[in-house]
Amino acid sequence: MRVLFLESHPMWIYGLPNGFKDAGHKVMISGSLTKQNISEMTEQFKPDLIISMGWTEEHYKIKQTWIHDAVKKNKIPLIYWATEDPLHTKKFSIPLIKRMKPDFVFTVTPSMCELYKDHGFKSAHLDFAYHNSVHHRVEPLEKYRCDIAVVANAYPDFILKNPDSYRLSSLQTLISPLLKKNIRVDFWGNNWDAMEDLLGRKIPSDWNHGYLDYREAHKVYSSAKIVIGIQNCIDQLTQRTYETLGSEAFLITSKTPAVMSKFKHNRDLAISSSPKETVKLIKYYLKNNNIREQIRTQAKTALTNDTYQHRAQQIIKVLIDHGILSNNVKSTTAGEVIHYPELLKQKYEIHVVKNGDTLFEISQKYGVDFKKIMKLNHLESDLIEVGMLLKINRKNLRK
Repeated sequence: MRVLFLESHPMWIYGLPNGFKDAGHKVMISGSLTKQNISEMTEQFKPDLIISMGWTEEHYKIKQTWIHDAVKKNKIPLIYWATEDPLHTKKFSIPLIKRMKPDFVFTVTPSMCELYKDHGFKSAHLDFAYHNSVHHRVEPLEKYRCDIAVVANAYPDFILKNPDSYRLSSLQTLISPLLKKNIRVDFWGNNWDAMEDLLGRKIPSDWNHGYLDYREAHKVYSSAKIVIGIQNCIDQLTQRTYETLGSEAFLITSKTPAVMSKFKHNRDLAISSSPKETVKLIKYYLKNNNIREQIRTQAKTALTNDTYQHRAQQIIKVLIDHGILSNNVKSTTAGEVIHYPELLKQKYEIHVVKNGDTLFEISQKYGVDFKKIMKLNHLESDLIEVGMLLKINRKNLRK
């Protein structure tokens, strides 16, 4: 089977697409979307299934319309995986599916399935997972070595607007007590410098390392003695829960029904139900290296059925059961992942649009008339977006 993923963000192109590859399917990853390249990919790759997921730059409203138009024109099944549920269901997921009109909606939140069905969309639960190509154990790196690590964005604006969200409770259970006792925690992620009022103490600047590329996260997980795992909801696990344990890190997280139903305390990870317990657990496991290492090394066994290959197989089964895919979906022993931008670079001289670029300046740089660039890229105006791959000239491939 051929599966086209309409995505460019590192957070999403290494997980589920590789799961389909592992399941024996041929996968294409789109890169930055344009009105034209969506049509080009569907016509050239001829996918049996198209998948969109998350909330990234590939989900601007205009791109949602492009996706809908191209998919319906070619009558290819489209599914959307709503990974931002339940925090952004009404604000983002519902408006998106009304524009894109996917044939099926998967959601990370079981209780949202009925809501999608009420809106006229077939729906099922699909949880996060991990893929070992991007989340695996490595030797500790000196620049990431620390006792306690947090890898997450802070989201102060969201929490201030939603003070009843479980995320705030998780933060105040897992992080606030450590800061108040001046126990060092090293933070990787955005906006932790704006969390003083919510956490009860300003994070020292040398504890705050700022943005971390998604592809670097497993190196932090491998280098820290303890990783703190914030939870957003009581009835579902965060994406990072799977990824941290998949990287064979020692994780301390909040006591929620979702955590308790999946993992066993002091066997797979450590679970805290109060600020006082968090401090106690941190001190105990920093002191007892052998016990901590034993839990860390065996934790991954709790994820036996939680790879993205399992999720890909689940998607296929559900879609067959709902009549969206036929019963004779074929796989091979050797799946494949193709990146559409790499195919373009084989045929064309390519310019990746950067912040501040204009079409006229790009045309001057390459000595190509900007109208020719517009025609080659089927642009309807001279407006271009950061990250867009512009064809400049077709390469002469003759030897």
